Amino acid sequence: MNNSYLRNEYPRPQFERTAWVCLNGEWQFQFDDAQIGETERWYGEVALDRQIQVPFCYQSELSGIGISEFHDTVWYKKKVSIPLEMKGKEIILHFGAIDYASKVWVNGHLAATHMGGHTPFSANITEFLRPDEPNDITVQAQDYSTDVTLPRGKQFWKEKSELIFYTSTTGIWQSVWMEAVEPIHLSRVSYYPDIDRNEIGIQYVVENWTGEADIRVNTRVSFQGEIVANEEYQMISSRQKRRIELHDFNDHGMGRWWSPDKPNLYDVEYRVFVNGIERDVVRSYFGMRKVSVDSGKLCLNNRPFFMKSVLDQGYFPGGILTASSDEALKRDVELIKQMGFNSVRKHQKIEDPRFLYWCDHLGVAVWGEAANAYAFSEDYVRKFTAEWIEAVNRDFNSPSIMVWVPLNESWGIPNIKVDEQQRSHAMAMYHLTKSLDPTRLVISNDGWEHVQSDLCTIHDYQWDYNKLVMKYSEIESAMDAPQNRDVYVRGFQYDGQPILMTEFGGISFQMGDVTGWGYSGASDTEDFKKRVRAVIKAMYDSTLIQGYCYTQLTDVEQEINGLLDFNREPKIPLAVIRDFNEGKF
Repeated sequence: MNNSYLRNEYPRPQFERTAWVCLNGEWQFQFDDAQIGETERWYGEVALDRQIQVPFCYQSELSGIGISEFHDTVWYKKKVSIPLEMKGKEIILHFGAIDYASKVWVNGHLAATHMGGHTPFSANITEFLRPDEPNDITVQAQDYSTDVTLPRGKQFWKEKSELIFYTSTTGIWQSVWMEAVEPIHLSRVSYYPDIDRNEIGIQYVVENWTGEADIRVNTRVSFQGEIVANEEYQMISSRQKRRIELHDFNDHGMGRWWSPDKPNLYDVEYRVFVNGIERDVVRSYFGMRKVSVDSGKLCLNNRPFFMKSVLDQGYFPGGILTASSDEALKRDVELIKQMGFNSVRKHQKIEDPRFLYWCDHLGVAVWGEAANAYAFSEDYVRKFTAEWIEAVNRDFNSPSIMVWVPLNESWGIPNIKVDEQQRSHAMAMYHLTKSLDPTRLVISNDGWEHVQSDLCTIHDYQWDYNKLVMKYSEIESAMDAPQNRDVYVRGFQYDGQPILMTEFGGISFQMGDVTGWGYSGASDTEDFKKRVRAVIKAMYDSTLIQGYCYTQLTDVEQEINGLLDFNREPKIPLAVIRDFNEGKF
C-alpha cells in the first residue's frame, strides 16, 4: 500500500504529547456473520483470516477490501510492541471513531467498550500489557446497518446507495494510536475566550489528582513566539478553572482575535509538576473570538458577520468517510477559501479533528452537526444524546466552530409537528447543548420545524432568482417553508432571530461520464454558472437573509450537485465562484 495512505499524522492536534505511537496500517480482519467470535474467543490467540488497512472501513477501496455488502460484526487484531522510551509509563490506547458499538481486548483481557459511531474513546491498558513481547490488541465492532433509529448520518440502510444516501461505514474509520503518560497527568483543558475582558478562561482536569501530593500546572501562552502569559497554579482539586489576562494589544478586531479573515491563534504549553518534578508536557492552542446575536444580527467579535458557507458531506474518493491523507483534508479547506466562502457546514458527520485543525489555522468558520437517525424511539434518544455529548466535548476547544446543529430537517423526529415527545426532544437537545457550551449558538432543528433556536435557519432549493428574492424579503412569506413545512412548530414562533438560508442551490451538473441527480439541473457549463450566480445573488438581494450555505462542496457518489466533482475538480473556475461570494455579479 502507498505510504501516503498510512494516516500517520498526530490525531489529536489540539492536545499534543511527544510520546505516542500510530497504530494505523495493516491489521488482521475477519467478518463474523455467524456471531461466533466471542464464543470462540477470537480475542485470544486466534489469527483472523484476512488483512485490512486501518483506519479505512472495509467498504472502502483504501481498506484493501472494498465491498458494500452488509457485515454487521467485524473483528480486528494487531500485534503491538511498546517502544523503549514509553516503558514504565501508563499507556493509553485511543480510537478516533468506530462505527458503531465496540469492544477492545488487550492480551485477552477486556479493556474497553463504547457505543457511538462518530466519537472517540480511550482506555488505560497498562495493567494488561506484557512488557517483553508483542501485545495483542483485538477489536470487535458491531454495526446495525438496517436500524433507522441509529445515529448514522448519510449512511444508507440498504447495501446500494440512492439519492441523498451513501455507502455505509462499519468498524474503524478514524485513527488508532497509543500515548504514554505518568500516573498523574493533565487529561483535559477547556477554553472560554472572553474578548471583552481580553481574558482566556481555562478549565484544567488532572487525572489521578490526590490531595496528598503538591500538583501544579504551569501555563505558558504565546502569540507568534511572544510570551503573553506565564502562570502557575496549584491544583486543589482534580478540576478547576482559572482566568488568564492576555498582556497584548487586542483592540476591536485589529489585534489578535480569531476570524476567517485573520485566523489568529495563541500557542499554549502546559507543564505538570508533582512535588516539584515535571511529569507531563502538553502543547495546545486556542483562538480568541466571540459568537453572539446582537439586535437581531449574527455577530463575530461584536460585529455583524455575513456567513457565506458551503455544505460539505465529508466523503472522500477511495475512503468514503475517511480522507486518504491529512493533505486531502487540508486541500478541502483551501478550496473552500479559494471559492470565497468563509464558513463550512459539516453535514451529518462528526469530522476528523484534523479537518478542524486546518479550519482553525487557515480560517474557515464551522457549523458542527450531528449524524442523525431517521426514526424516533426512546432508545434512539439515549444513544443519540450520549454520542452528541461526546461530540461537543471533543470539539469544544476548536475556535472555528461557531454553531452547533444537533438536529437537521426533523431527521429522527419526523412527527415533531404533532408529537409533543419529539418536540420535547428537540428542546432538550437545544438546552443540553447550551448547558455544555455557553460560547456558541445552537440550532434546534435546522431547515424547518424549529422549536427554540438562536438562529432562524431555512432550507429552500428554489432556483428562480425572482421567486427567492420575493419570498425572502417579507417575514410572512419567509416563514412558509418549502415541502409543506412550517419554519416553527406549534408553541414557537419567529422572534427576531437572524434569518439564514442554510441549504439552497443544489444545482446538478454532469461532468464527463458521471451521472446522477440534484435538486435542479443545468444543461451545460454556462447554464450551471448562470444558475449558481442567480441563487447566490438572490441571497444578497433578499433583505432578510444574513447568511447562506450553498449545497454543496463536492459531488458525492450519485449526487452531482457539487461545485466540485468528487475528485475535487472545479465545474466552473474557482475565481468565478469567489466573485459571486464577494457580491461581484
